[in-house]
Amino acid sequence: MAQTKQDRPIVRDADDISALVNAGPQAGSHARMVVALALGGVFLDAYDLTTLSWGISDVQAHFGLSAFQTGLVAAALNAGTIVGSLVGGWLTDRIGRYAVFMADMVCFVIAALVAGFAPSASILIMARFAMGFGVGMDLPVAMAFLSEFSKLEGRGSKAAHAAAWCPTWYAASSACFVIVFILSYVLPVAHPDWLWRASLAFGAVPALVIILVRGRYMSESPVWIARRGDLERAADILRRSYGVNPVVCPARGQKPAVVHTDPWRLVRQPLLRRGLIIASMTLISSMSYNIIIFGLPTLLVSIVHANAAQVVVISIILNLVVAFPGGLLGVRLARSFRSRPIILAGYILQVVGIGTLALIGVPHGTVGVIAALGGFAAFLFAQGFGPGCQLMVYPTLSYPTELRGLGIGVARLISGIGGTLILLFFPWMNTHLGPAMFWLVLLAPLAGVMIAFFSRWDVFGYDPDMDPALRQQFVPARRNTGAAAPELLFSTDTRN
Repeated sequence: MAQTKQDRPIVRDADDISALVNAGPQAGSHARMVVALALGGVFLDAYDLTTLSWGISDVQAHFGLSAFQTGLVAAALNAGTIVGSLVGGWLTDRIGRYAVFMADMVCFVIAALVAGFAPSASILIMARFAMGFGVGMDLPVAMAFLSEFSKLEGRGSKAAHAAAWCPTWYAASSACFVIVFILSYVLPVAHPDWLWRASLAFGAVPALVIILVRGRYMSESPVWIARRGDLERAADILRRSYGVNPVVCPARGQKPAVVHTDPWRLVRQPLLRRGLIIASMTLISSMSYNIIIFGLPTLLVSIVHANAAQVVVISIILNLVVAFPGGLLGVRLARSFRSRPIILAGYILQVVGIGTLALIGVPHGTVGVIAALGGFAAFLFAQGFGPGCQLMVYPTLSYPTELRGLGIGVARLISGIGGTLILLFFPWMNTHLGPAMFWLVLLAPLAGVMIAFFSRWDVFGYDPDMDPALRQQFVPARRNTGAAAPELLFSTDTRN
């Protein structure tokens, strides 16, 4: 990428746009606000998932639900993510990031209000499904924004911003429990349904805030626009949002290359290998995480014999004091260290945490209670710096721009399937197995250890848009920028 006499970068093709983004935004640009708004969407995702984790028993009592019906209420949001992830991922690549982002914000507002005022369990289930649809749409587009408005290396890198979804998630979970704690002292005890209704409806507030401020800061992804062949518009976005003032000067006699979205490339090499590894780790992690985080209040009551106030306080402490710092550590590690050893260490610590819970069962005495809480804490801290961060970093940095949304969407679809199955059967497992179910949950991080150990795929410092092998597949005529090839997927491979 050349420079003019006025030290303005010259843009000849989409590679030059990617190179400018990878170099980092200028001081005073809107790029940080774009990242903040994208993380605001992630905040909403986590808040909506957490809202009923503590109040599901009140919902069951209010509507007189059976264990299976309660499981339907609990699993509705995750079921919605299955559909929303696929649709949202496809639309993110097809029509652009901005339109999908604003559509899912509107979905959040409507679904939250309907859920908060639901007159029946059926309406609540449908509203929670709609919330899940919004969550499914949001994560692919939010991760695409985080990647395509971030530099490649160092502080504020693509990996660090993608990993930031995890502490944001835990901050939202903590905020949800704090709101519940405050509302429990404000709302009348005679109306226990007001508490879960108010917390559900409150989810519309941050979505409205994002909608109101979007016009000043949000714009379409310049990388996505450039790879659609519109270099002028991509350069204009860089001027307004990234603080860079490029000069568009395509090669004489050549039109900018247009990259068309072809979903079937996800099932061709090398993307297929990457997708299988990501899907495997995502599935097992979603199953263990959902049963721990969603079932935490119920498990605290049945295992530790905590009362309602203690459940809320312990949940806040575990999220804010344990999981949130773990997520912050994960962000720091993601920008400085390779991804594979981090996720492997996270799975190993999760084995220790869940293994402790399985061995203790129902704790007896203070030592047993402390050990059980330590097991929960170990799992959540490990989730924070390990799988929680890296399982969003991996899909975000494994796929090129034209398939990034769909690739992330498929990963979240797999996560939604795992979470839905677990939440659907969690009431039954808790009733019939009790603490013995931790022996089943233990299989998930053990499988994660095996996959992370034998896999060789690592995304640290890797930009798929600048990978020569992928460029030859998607746009054979594009210029070679000399990007390094990614690391081997498995030790027997000769290429990724």
